[in-house]
Amino acid sequence: MYIAASRTPDLATGIDPAPVKRRVPANVLALGAVSLVTDVSSEMVTAVLPLYLVLGLGLNPLQFGLLDGLYAGATAVVRVLGGHLADRWRRLKAVAGLGYGLSAVCKLGLLAAGSSVAAIGVVLAADRTGKGLRTGPRDALISLSSDPAALGRSFGVHRALDTVGALLGPVAAMGVLAVSLGSYPAVFFTSFCVAAVGVLLLVLFVRDRPGTADRAAVSPGAALELLRRGDFRRIVVWAAALGLVTVGDAFLYLVLQRRWDVPVAFFPLLPLGTAAVYLLLAVPIGRLADRIGRWPVFLGGHAALGAALVVVCGPVSGPSLAVLALALHGVFYAATDGVLMAAAGPVVPAELRATGFAVVQTGQAVARMASSVLFGLAWTVWGPRPAVLVAAGALTVVVAAAAVVRPVRS
Repeated sequence: MYIAASRTPDLATGIDPAPVKRRVPANVLALGAVSLVTDVSSEMVTAVLPLYLVLGLGLNPLQFGLLDGLYAGATAVVRVLGGHLADRWRRLKAVAGLGYGLSAVCKLGLLAAGSSVAAIGVVLAADRTGKGLRTGPRDALISLSSDPAALGRSFGVHRALDTVGALLGPVAAMGVLAVSLGSYPAVFFTSFCVAAVGVLLLVLFVRDRPGTADRAAVSPGAALELLRRGDFRRIVVWAAALGLVTVGDAFLYLVLQRRWDVPVAFFPLLPLGTAAVYLLLAVPIGRLADRIGRWPVFLGGHAALGAALVVVCGPVSGPSLAVLALALHGVFYAATDGVLMAAAGPVVPAELRATGFAVVQTGQAVARMASSVLFGLAWTVWGPRPAVLVAAGALTVVVAAAAVVRPVRS
């Protein structure tokens, strides 16, 4: 039974003043379980990939930045295509399932690629294509399955379950490496098996929310029509601008590893600090965003990332500061990942929800791709510490600007 609680209208934040339903929808929980299992698979690979590429294959920071940028956003346009097809066909679950399946198969592709950097790049691009296809429809399913006034909570619950997978993935990778005596192919194969379980969960337990709009209403120019809406366009622009000055996770962990001489065997555990804080804060911060406004919380998360960058390259070092940097990194994700989708939800019509979310995510992905390449170049030319400090300064400027010229309803 749903228990309603009264809300005060807040047009400035775009939060629906209707009563909030206390129970988390079953579809959100099912999608969270799919993401949990899938993230175990993906984080197994993510945890070992920097070491595999930099130490195993001998890539320099610029080369790694190019591959990391490709991993982050080279196929970002597929996000818009996936969102558009999901809306037009009214088959959100089917398009999401296609994306999950493609990413699962790509884990086997890493086995076939061997030590070829070019082949690894192709496989990573295909893997991100799968992620691009599934993310918009998945988030649209979460949004359409939830009470509009509790989108922050629903996305927080989903991201919390997703983050359990992020916690378990590096541990699983470390365990497989220990059992297999350091075999990266063993990690990739195990990752594929776990990903296949995630696809099965999607097929069995997630219910589609196809919508009622006529296909003709979802035109090929739907994304451009959405961008003509001022509030939505501002969300897209600021999300992309902030993505451009965001330092990628892999670079942050590599800086931590080098500064504090973290043993290579423990490198896959660094993301656990981020994931643990993300898990603890995703739901509370989602609820906070529903109450006080999603855009301020989103910007606060980027401020936490800026603080983490300063801590990483500050004049003082020590294990406690490394823990603080990882904690701030976790705050960044808890306050930005699902909160951005919750902010965009109220300004996108239901029949274009997957398309709208995909446009926002595409802007972020393209910007983060450019950010990885630029940061890799800055590291190569200046060294890690100056590159990180410059990134922190740029992030501070963009956050301040986004706080002044903010979306009207978010």
